[in-house]
Amino acid sequence: MKSIITLPATSGALAFDGEPSDVELDAVELEMPLILAEVDLLDAEIKTLDRPATGLDERRIRRARNRVLAERRDLTNRVGTLLTGGAA
Repeated sequence: MKSIITLPATSGALAFDGEPSDVELDAVELEMPLILAEVDLLDAEIKTLDRPATGLDERRIRRARNRVLAERRDLTNRVGTLLTGGAA
């Protein structure tokens, strides 16, 4: 029978303290408007699961989808500007 031997973490890359890094937190903060728009869309869709969608529900979902698309566009432009250092 072979035994499994664990090796000590010799580099900082192998050590994981369970907390997100500053870079990861910055990425989440950059994506937060899109995340919130997607949550609003999900809320609008959930409201129509147990009943037929009314005209108001359809408008709410359409607006939420448009907001998600706009936030995706804006996020893409922001990330492109950050990566290229200029206008994307």
